[in-house]
Amino acid sequence: MLNGKVLVAQGGGPTAVINQSMVGAVLESRKFPHISKVYGAMHGVEGIMNEDFIDLTQETTNNLELVAKTPSSALLSTRIKPDAKYCAELFKVMKAHDIRYFFYIGGNDSSETLRLLNENAAIANYDFRAVHIPKTIDNDLVENDHTPGYGSAARFVASAFIGANLDNRAMNGVYIGVVMGRHSGFLTAASSIAQKYPGDGPHLIYMPERAFDIDQFVKDVDEVHTRLGRCVIAISEGIVDKDGQPILKALKGELQADEHGNVQLSDNSALGDMLADVIKQKLNIGRVRADTFGYLQRSFMGCVSDVDAREAREVGEKAAQYAMWNDADGSITIKRTGYYSVDFEFVPLERIAGKTRYMPDNFINSTGNGVTDNFKFYLRPLLGAGFQDAHYLRACYAPKLLK
Repeated sequence: MLNGKVLVAQGGGPTAVINQSMVGAVLESRKFPHISKVYGAMHGVEGIMNEDFIDLTQETTNNLELVAKTPSSALLSTRIKPDAKYCAELFKVMKAHDIRYFFYIGGNDSSETLRLLNENAAIANYDFRAVHIPKTIDNDLVENDHTPGYGSAARFVASAFIGANLDNRAMNGVYIGVVMGRHSGFLTAASSIAQKYPGDGPHLIYMPERAFDIDQFVKDVDEVHTRLGRCVIAISEGIVDKDGQPILKALKGELQADEHGNVQLSDNSALGDMLADVIKQKLNIGRVRADTFGYLQRSFMGCVSDVDAREAREVGEKAAQYAMWNDADGSITIKRTGYYSVDFEFVPLERIAGKTRYMPDNFINSTGNGVTDNFKFYLRPLLGAGFQDAHYLRACYAPKLLK
């Protein structure tokens, strides 16, 4: 074991359970007598660069437990993706503060940051342990059956589409819900849980794993609307054409990019509005509505999955244990061992960094506009206890007296 301080940071988009992981790592680290302080970096790697640390050794256990149940990033976050030069400067700060253990809660970019920090520590012959704690609502980390944050976001999406389907069933027309997911369709696919009764929406689900064709989309909507008199559509913000270009770009033209070079997809309602206009123009359907879920699905207070929260806490605890008991660097991963049970494994950072997990083929239907029962069986336990289904009236119609 290494004598010194622990540093915990959060990076990337917030989730409903990311604070469970932070608190798990903090409380577990505070148990070890060789740890002098447990720091939290405000705003992720930016906070490390600016030495914006708070001393979590002095935080009460009671308040940490309350923070754990609160969505979004209590340590605040950042979108900065450090390169080798940036990581070299980060390492200088950590060395000056005698940081011996660094726990970074984030996606695959975060694991790459840890790998670069380890390289600096090796060059400096500085004893240092870096552990990646997984989180992402996109569920796109390789080596994981699922990632903390996904279950709660999926619960929100499923609940939202249950409501959208009920509304659409009452009033008819076409409804489009645009869901987060740049490269993977796991979150959009969660909408399928709303399909309880025959005829329930979403009737069409489009994910980035399958090329999106606007003409085929119009045909799909026309078929459903002609058959049912209504149509509910779930669509990922990251849908692309056969050439891999975002559909939003094909409809809108040039798109702005973020600091990572990714085109901006979720900060406006353009995709849903433009697809709604296409339906109105080509099918002459008057009642067409589009919503972009945006940031609501990430940190919604009322839709936290208890399964998600427990597992998020445990990956934080496991990070501290692997780092200190095993004297190792790596990433915590979640493996499914039954229906429903999980175990945790520790894998090298190189197996996570820079890689993206996609929806398996057996989760997507043959036409590419829906999901299979295999996906629903995979997702259902992640939504947690108390998930509320819709119910319909079952009484018979009374006989008509006047025709």
